[in-house]
Amino acid sequence: MRLAALFAFAPLLLAACVSSPYGPAMPPLPAMSAAGPAAEITVPPPQYRRQLVDDPTGAAPGTIVVDPANRYLYLVQEDGKALRYGVGVGKAGMEWSGRARVAYKREWPRWTPTRDMIARDPQRYAQWAGGMEGGEGNPLGARALYLFEGGKDTLYRIHGTNEPASIGKAMSSGCIRLMNEDIVDLYNRVPAGASVIVLPVPQAGA
Repeated sequence: MRLAALFAFAPLLLAACVSSPYGPAMPPLPAMSAAGPAAEITVPPPQYRRQLVDDPTGAAPGTIVVDPANRYLYLVQEDGKALRYGVGVGKAGMEWSGRARVAYKREWPRWTPTRDMIARDPQRYAQWAGGMEGGEGNPLGARALYLFEGGKDTLYRIHGTNEPASIGKAMSSGCIRLMNEDIVDLYNRVPAGASVIVLPVPQAGA
């Protein structure tokens, strides 16, 4: 079944009004992580490596569609194609789904844990209540896309990771994480204002 069936009841979001920002060609997967040449690389399984596939979403070109159940993010292209990236997703109970926009983008972003994260695990997160500067040790990795819904910050991000082994797994605090080289690729293709659809995770027994 096409993923489009999961949100066919709603009107398609309009693509950003720019000329071909998505790029027709797919550059090869870099041999080194964007975190730096000294970083040790963990390569995810083949199905989670960036690749051009037939679009299963039915969304407008330029739309980002996240399929948390299958651990994929699609950047919809023209001519029925999509770039598919492997992702890590939120742990059970921390998932977010809905429609949003990329409000803005940042390179090597600063990270600040949310109040809920600090309350859940103060020993781990309280030390960073004032924020952590961007860099190789920052949980947001090399790039981040900030998602807003109805003009309000959802507090969810699409970002890189310094834990490449987490790709294909559900272990984040709700945000969508990509390999650093993949978030750099996505960042360069997606303009601010792009539409984002995060599909709900089917509940067991539903």
